[in-house]
Amino acid sequence: MNINHLAVFHAVAEESSLTRAAEKLHISQPAVSKSLRELERSLGMALFHRLSTGVRLTEAGELLLGFSHQIFELDREAENALHELRALERGRLHVGASTTIGTYLLPEICARFQRIYPRVELQLEIDNTRAIHDHLRKSEIDLALTEGVDEANEFTRDVFLMDEIVPIAPPLHPLTCPRHLSLAEVCAHPMILREEGSGTREVVQAALQSRGLEPTILMSLGNTEAIKRAVAAGIGLAWVSRLTIENEVRSGTLKVLCGPELVLQRPLHRLRVPGRYESRAAREFVRLLRQSVEA
Repeated sequence: MNINHLAVFHAVAEESSLTRAAEKLHISQPAVSKSLRELERSLGMALFHRLSTGVRLTEAGELLLGFSHQIFELDREAENALHELRALERGRLHVGASTTIGTYLLPEICARFQRIYPRVELQLEIDNTRAIHDHLRKSEIDLALTEGVDEANEFTRDVFLMDEIVPIAPPLHPLTCPRHLSLAEVCAHPMILREEGSGTREVVQAALQSRGLEPTILMSLGNTEAIKRAVAAGIGLAWVSRLTIENEVRSGTLKVLCGPELVLQRPLHRLRVPGRYESRAAREFVRLLRQSVEA
């Protein structure tokens, strides 16, 4: 059934007049008559009685009108839903972020996004960089924010912030004396690192290996908070993002080791799959994120 013919039928049935239907549809009356004849011919039955006083639906016309009401009501609902989606008055956004970004940068952004767009369902998935890459690859998330390296180079990457990875120690550790340390001096002490697949671990290992250094790894932990507690307890040294230790440094429970070699720079990325559509909700979330980090 031709949907354009059905639209003409629906207009004629609602207006009970070919002339008024033509005016409503902004087409000529002969075009309306032709469309109706073609529809009736394709169905093999008459839909209207053509009377001197106007048109009146046949039994077949009454039946078809019931279905056309449903079709065009759904059409209106679809149009309204798409308008609401475009205006961020409905919809959902699934954000995937690696641990440092998701835990220390995004909670405030999520809260702000929800205040502005309360009818958009927001979900935040926090995992290590490797897992976030996999979620994006499988289209399980709408937006990916990571600090790791995409070795396969399969995603496009936009840097939204430069982060610093720094070594930390408990306050009474011998390396916390006020002097500049070398990377080799720090690596001579046992280390606690993030788990395999972590962006932080990748950056640290790449920096050390480029200088021919191999640290002694006491343990691997999948949580930055656990690493900070282990360091504060004197178990070993660790490398963490400066974003994660603001409170501990202020309270004196952790110390950042000093030295020109010891600050490792890394970019924080927004990842995208080339050619994949990015929703307005995702673009707006990124806008709020950039606005926050540039403030």
